[in-house]
Amino acid sequence: MIDVTGQISAVERRLGTRTLPAGEARVMTISQTYDAPVEDVWDACTSAERIPRWFLPVSGELKLGGRYQLEGNAGGTVERCDPPHSFAATWEFGGEVSWIEVRLTEVGAGRTRFELEHVAHVDDARWAEFGPGAVGVGWDGALLGLASHFGADGAGITPDQAATWVASEEGRRFMTEASARWTEASIAAGTPADQARAAGERVTAFYTGAPTP
Repeated sequence: MIDVTGQISAVERRLGTRTLPAGEARVMTISQTYDAPVEDVWDACTSAERIPRWFLPVSGELKLGGRYQLEGNAGGTVERCDPPHSFAATWEFGGEVSWIEVRLTEVGAGRTRFELEHVAHVDDARWAEFGPGAVGVGWDGALLGLASHFGADGAGITPDQAATWVASEEGRRFMTEASARWTEASIAAGTPADQARAAGERVTAFYTGAPTP
């Protein structure tokens, strides 16, 4: 049993922009604090043995300059590595390249703030149609996986349970609430409310299988 509302509320979501050589890019940031020391969180995020226990199977070389591939998802190149506090990599999927950076910060004895930044060029038409939730809801799922991995009570979702869980009532509620929070973040970042809500409804429909509005 997942405390859906508790998990959704434990996550912070922010949107911004950044100017890159290729032009203006969207910046999505998602973060959560875990009851685990920074070295343990670092190992969970960089060990080929542990990543599949909360995210996806991974292959390749998880080192500076190495290529990685997440099964059925993105691949890329590790561009920067500063253990146990940060790493950055390209995120290559569907013929497009974006960038991720993970930052880990100690926030007290045995507690670590995990922050992931995803930078991508997204054209205005696609942003208007789907907004940040198209990618953000997936990252919410990843943070839930990491929270489950560190959960002391044994509750949570493992990757082998994920496909069944997302189709459950609880899973659909998680996706719906995550999409709503990304809609709120989009409005806070300056997106017109009606546009942000319409995009959020389309994302919710995609993730939950509800009829597309």
